[in-house]
Amino acid sequence: MKSLHGFVIKPIGGRYSNTKKIGDKELIVNTEIFNHNFVNREAEVVACPIVGDDLGLKPGDTVIVHHNVFRRWHDVKGRERNSKSYFDECTYIVNADQMFLYKSSGTKWSAVRGFSFVIPIKSTDEYDLDQEKPLMGIVKHSDGSFNAGDLIGFRPNSKYEFIIDGERLYRVMNTFITIKYEYKGNEEEYNPSWAHSG
Repeated sequence: MKSLHGFVIKPIGGRYSNTKKIGDKELIVNTEIFNHNFVNREAEVVACPIVGDDLGLKPGDTVIVHHNVFRRWHDVKGRERNSKSYFDECTYIVNADQMFLYKSSGTKWSAVRGFSFVIPIKSTDEYDLDQEKPLMGIVKHSDGSFNAGDLIGFRPNSKYEFIIDGERLYRVMNTFITIKYEYKGNEEEYNPSWAHSG
């Protein structure tokens, strides 16, 4: 099956990522269908569009998609609904603007044009209640606008949290990155233990 303008994808590991493995047991950490924090965002490309594939993806590639792609929700009458990307339980059709990261087997993640993924950094202020420095981070994945390892600053309310390979990253639009800092030498990545997949 192919779509004219959309990518045909399937979720890797189901629609939701709401379990954690602790020892030999599996713990369900969320039972709500509407909570976007527990929606799976990792998918495999099944087929590329007939027209307009400028990402160079091929079947079998892995992509990170928007949280609403696999999410279920309730309408105003309480009926459970699927996203507009839904085709069947294992098949979804998405546009390129719903994908943020992609990689082929054996390669590193690449960001889609216009986005960077940033590692939060640990706060050095002993009197600050926050564990991380606000509005700053280290670039992990970029579309080429920034280099991996760049220390950057971004606008308030411009970050969106993702867990990629057990690491908490912020997706930031490049237009919201306001400054590139020089390293001071005391920056430390902040990745809380709960972000690690179990």
